Amino acid sequence: MTRLPLRRKFTYTLLAIAAAPALLAAPVMAAEAYPAQPIRLVVPFPPAGGTDVLSRLVFNKVGVATKWTVVVENRAGAGGNIGLDLVAKAKNDGYTIGMGQTANLAINPTLYPKMPYDAVKDFTPVALVAAQPVVLIVRQDAPYKTLADLVNAAKTKQLSMASAGTGTVGHLTGEMFQRRAGIKALHVPYKGASPALTDLMGGQTDFYFATPPIAMPMIKAGKLRALAVTSAKRVALLPNVPTVAEQGYAGFQAEDWKALVAPAGTPADVVAKLNAEVNKALKDKDTIAKLHDEGSEPRGGTAAELATFIKSENTRWGAIVKESGARVD
Repeated sequence: MTRLPLRRKFTYTLLAIAAAPALLAAPVMAAEAYPAQPIRLVVPFPPAGGTDVLSRLVFNKVGVATKWTVVVENRAGAGGNIGLDLVAKAKNDGYTIGMGQTANLAINPTLYPKMPYDAVKDFTPVALVAAQPVVLIVRQDAPYKTLADLVNAAKTKQLSMASAGTGTVGHLTGEMFQRRAGIKALHVPYKGASPALTDLMGGQTDFYFATPPIAMPMIKAGKLRALAVTSAKRVALLPNVPTVAEQGYAGFQAEDWKALVAPAGTPADVVAKLNAEVNKALKDKDTIAKLHDEGSEPRGGTAAELATFIKSENTRWGAIVKESGARVD
């Protein structure tokens, strides 16, 4: 075996030591370069739906401001579970993120007997994006002018409540309100919001807790009347419609919220960067105006605040599901 001269060996040792910091720093430099490739944003609902429109609105703003490439991928099915499961099982490098909401992060874990993911443990919360209330609507020619009128009528005769489906935010909000008001209406679930709205206007049902995008066209057309909104405060889209809380049910609140999540274990610096850009987009005047137009309010906040929020909403909506007896097999 050839022996290296002592001086040459010493030189190689110094070179190796000098190179070590650069090698160790390589992963850090790669992390700081995020994103170095397109980001996949999974929307667990069909194109042109509320979650899809919101996601594209916010991330178009993010893309313009940062020059990031964000590709929206719609993966609908099972109440949003299929798309969010894809996120839960993706590599936790920040290049796959998802837009969760009340249904698949707070309701479905109790509504479905088997879930493909754990809504609390399998995701890294990134940012609460927006929330919109549910609107209690009746036909314009119905005898109910106020929430009190509806409740009083329900105490004397059987009324029917339409919903876009068992276990939806509207259905469970209606169940929660009935318990607070001490009434019991016949629940009539439909396969979607459109048929539920059609039958309400046709007189087949008496009232419906609907999201603003569904209700607003008919309210503006004078065919439906809004009796209340379920948010803590009145919304810009319906400034003259009082909240449920204002009408004698203090503390009542139910909202359909949207939240950005990533796979569990996503690096903290990546989460911080995503959170910061989403918060900037939510403060944009154009974004705020467009959210208000659909009945939503921008939220924002830290990733830690969202983590606490998801846990509390999971517990709250889980209890409502159990009380209602709702179940989807």
